[in-house]
Amino acid sequence: MELAEAIKNIKIEAYNYDLPDHRVAKYPLEKRDESKLLLWKNGHISDHIFKTLPDLIPSNSMLIFNNTKVIRARLNFKKASGAHIEVFVLEPIAPSDYALNFQQTEKCSWQCIVGNLKKWKNGILTLSVSINNNTISLNAEKIGISENSQLIEFSWNNPAYTFSEILEAAGNMPIPPYLHRETETIDLTRYQTVFSKIKGSVAAPTAGLHFTDDVFKKLNSKGIITNELTLHVGAGTFQPVKSENIQHHNMHTEHFVVEKTFIESLLAHKNAIIAVGTTSIRSLESLYYLGVKAMLNPEITINEFTIQQWEPYQTRTQITRQQAFEALLTFMAKHQLEQIHASTQIIIVPGYQFHVIDGMITNFHQPQSTLLLLISAFLGDEWKTVYHHAMDNGYRFLSYGDSNFYLKK
Repeated sequence: MELAEAIKNIKIEAYNYDLPDHRVAKYPLEKRDESKLLLWKNGHISDHIFKTLPDLIPSNSMLIFNNTKVIRARLNFKKASGAHIEVFVLEPIAPSDYALNFQQTEKCSWQCIVGNLKKWKNGILTLSVSINNNTISLNAEKIGISENSQLIEFSWNNPAYTFSEILEAAGNMPIPPYLHRETETIDLTRYQTVFSKIKGSVAAPTAGLHFTDDVFKKLNSKGIITNELTLHVGAGTFQPVKSENIQHHNMHTEHFVVEKTFIESLLAHKNAIIAVGTTSIRSLESLYYLGVKAMLNPEITINEFTIQQWEPYQTRTQITRQQAFEALLTFMAKHQLEQIHASTQIIIVPGYQFHVIDGMITNFHQPQSTLLLLISAFLGDEWKTVYHHAMDNGYRFLSYGDSNFYLKK
């Protein structure tokens, strides 16, 4: 059996563990950097506090962060009949660019998940929104269907306000469903990294939630380089694997953006590259395969800059990270681009060969999830030792839980 087929036949049951509900952190700690930090370094485990992270990172390393910002993606409408309809915005359709969509002042459309859909057969939903003592009427109308989601056009009656401002005033923060509670005031700041900048995510890049200004100051004082990319985290990050074999799981697509200067800095860096969070990892590894595409097909267009779910396992390549990034820069120079906008459906599972990262900072993930498969791809069966250690030593799990630092260099 070829490697690609063997990988597709991975059984998700092998990536299960017992996670009692009381071990899931329902709220963040009072101080972000007081969370526990488990260090796994070449097979050895030690326990720390997150604020000591700068002392654990090899000198001259580069940390890569996802600077995406979580939007208030949940909109709660109420019909005249009294039925409550929740519209969860997922991905912009018109305009399809996140920044342009948020800047609209009359109307825009999004791919959405609609709660209580059976109660909304037709017609327009209206929500009153108050901004600066002005009342705006926000309308939502179904205009189509896309797989398991609805295409919704939003419109409002005051062009003085952008859709970004409408969402900020009317929406609720989309905290993870496994917290089993409503959004509270604390989530508005704590389910957001201190370095978040670019609006677009419907879930936080939670590995970054532990960082504070003090930690960044210590990183800087020790000469640790920090760099940023943007991947907008989709709701699919919480999508459970329901199939017995991983090949039948349809991985969600996410969009990412990197600057030309970012690729240049990766190319020039000769020491350890450490990704903060699984979204940074997916972006970096996808970036490598975009470089492979550009190298193997110099006539590729920017519209073809997407990585399919199993593409890395079907592309047998000895192309180095340096060659891939050089090919990307050549492509960007040819097309006079300062940014790469791309999408990825990449699934990273045991058997995957990492091309960019030497280490990762991440949280503890759900049983039988694609994120746990990614961890296993990096650690091998050592993930079981790590998770057993965490369970035996009082670590808190999932988004608001404690942190891990895995390092192979």
